[in-house]
Amino acid sequence: MLRLKEAVVVEGRYDKIKLKSLVDAPVIETNGFRVFSDKEKQNLIRKIADTRGILVLTDSDGAGFVIRNFLRGVVDKSKIKHCYIPQIEGKEKRKSQKGREGLLGVEGVSDDIIINAIKASGATIIGEEEKMSDDITKPDLFYLGLTGAENAEKNRKKLLSYLNLPSYLSTNAMLTALNCLYSLGELKNLCEKIL
Repeated sequence: MLRLKEAVVVEGRYDKIKLKSLVDAPVIETNGFRVFSDKEKQNLIRKIADTRGILVLTDSDGAGFVIRNFLRGVVDKSKIKHCYIPQIEGKEKRKSQKGREGLLGVEGVSDDIIINAIKASGATIIGEEEKMSDDITKPDLFYLGLTGAENAEKNRKKLLSYLNLPSYLSTNAMLTALNCLYSLGELKNLCEKIL
């Protein structure tokens, strides 16, 4: 498993599932073309890019390049790296037929291809000795009153609003975003201030 400094941006949930099995890094979905009109998602991606940088890994078809090019306009060029998978004909196992261009997407290519593409992209691979510390965990969210408490949902919405993060983030997605943007100490200070 590769531990990356950058957060990885992918198109959809199956790409995210695939990447989470290969990398130790936050993985953010664009939800396909929805990112074009989703200002909250754009803002989240921009904030994450400013904090730790992003690695864009989209399908090698035309739609993947449209999304990739859109993200170039959303994020500062110095904060974005691009990872390209080769164009391989085929279809994903879960699909009944090939896509429009007949190419495998991120979810369909082999693990080795993705790992080699990430290494070739210039992504920052962190060695175990440089392990990032102070990650925010689910128990931390519980102790801060963001899960499992009477007002947890209200507290999460208040925090998301204060941080200008998408209001529809699930608890797991919020945890990913918080780990991209804040340390545990910073989150504790924020919660003391606004909750």
